[in-house]
Amino acid sequence: MSELVDWTIVGPAMFAGLIVLSTHVPLGQEVLKRGIIFIDLAIAQVAGLGVIAAHTMDWDPEGMQVQVAAVSAALIVAIGLNWTEKRWPRIQEPLIGIVFILAATGGILLLAGNPHGSEHLKELLVGQILWQTWSSLLPIAALYAVVLLLWNALRARLGALIFYVAFAVVVTASVQIVGIYLVFASLIIPALATTGIRKGNRLAAGYLIGVVSYFTGIATSVLLDLPTGAVIVWSMALVALLVGFFISDKRAAG
Repeated sequence: MSELVDWTIVGPAMFAGLIVLSTHVPLGQEVLKRGIIFIDLAIAQVAGLGVIAAHTMDWDPEGMQVQVAAVSAALIVAIGLNWTEKRWPRIQEPLIGIVFILAATGGILLLAGNPHGSEHLKELLVGQILWQTWSSLLPIAALYAVVLLLWNALRARLGALIFYVAFAVVVTASVQIVGIYLVFASLIIPALATTGIRKGNRLAAGYLIGVVSYFTGIATSVLLDLPTGAVIVWSMALVALLVGFFISDKRAAG
């Protein structure tokens, strides 16, 4: 297999998966706990809208301006959703859905006159995990470490606010690495698959599901020449299904 795989490509891709999982597994469990399943899609789409808006202004795709635009858009919406959760908690999920559809259609409108519009949309949806480099990933890994540290230190005091801010920052970076679909899958699938596991073991089980899914998905996509992001999503769903069957059988036997 080592002869078939270019580790200069696969190595950074697997590292990208690991750093995405480092934040998405615990944040995904918090999403399920709060019952706001579609917030990840909404904020991911808003971050994508910020990236698209920056592209329409011909800013350097690798430049700081694009990152500022994406993070700013995501933070504004995240802080707004934190406010609506306090004011109208009963309609929070429908509001999140409205944010998602406005951001999605807004991106389409911004790219309507762009001859490469479909290509930009595809990149935002399925990501470019195989084209990451160590130099581009290390700053993101450092960012994720800081976010995790602050979230764990401040969530008891700041509650929902620090959750929404951490979520916006992390998802903005992740969308540009793995795409909207894989961001959603990384947040929700491991969290959902581990709901039947004891609380103390849930986080470790979620990480294990994610790591196995990313590694098998990347390997399969490289060997079969298939779209990597889509293969990882399917791999994660299958691994989660197997875990679900295992938990059910264990409960039945017990």
